[in-house]
Amino acid sequence: MLPGSALFFCSIYLNRNAPQANPRTEIKLGKESHVITLTVNGKESTIDVDPAMPLLWAIRESLQLTGTKYGCGMAQCGACTVHIDGEAVRSCIAPVSRAIGKQVTTIEGLSQNLSHPLQRAWIEEEVPQCGYCQSGQIMAAAVLLRENAKPTDTDINDAMAGNICRCGAYPRIRRAIHRAAALMAEGKAR
Repeated sequence: MLPGSALFFCSIYLNRNAPQANPRTEIKLGKESHVITLTVNGKESTIDVDPAMPLLWAIRESLQLTGTKYGCGMAQCGACTVHIDGEAVRSCIAPVSRAIGKQVTTIEGLSQNLSHPLQRAWIEEEVPQCGYCQSGQIMAAAVLLRENAKPTDTDINDAMAGNICRCGAYPRIRRAIHRAAALMAEGKAR
């Protein structure tokens, strides 16, 4: 692990050299692009990109699903978390090729109308402050609750440790996860 100042400067360097989102240009990292079919949020889409391109950029730029955020570009903050076949994955470092033939779920895929228990709990607990990291937080929490329907505070802290909230909303995040677990239990009891 790098000391704080080294990590900060490394992050600035890497972010400066990362592909920048520009809606007028198509991001292609290599010399070759390929027609690739991805299944994102249950919908098949064909895109023409380099298979080595980070999945994040394919999701945001090619598919125009902007809920998944670019945070650090080094898989350190969790803002870009999506699911690939149900596994929480940092899309900023996962190549598009990793998602071929698999089901990708982004924050937009949890529900169309904010009815997912995690989204409802996030709203009820007023979790977001700036909101930038929240889609990644929710996607990580969805995997936690699928694997552990009644997590303890320690379970939540351990599962969410890789998702950074610069605003420090961790107590609200924890409360929201507990609330979502209760909402999910109510839904199963009916």
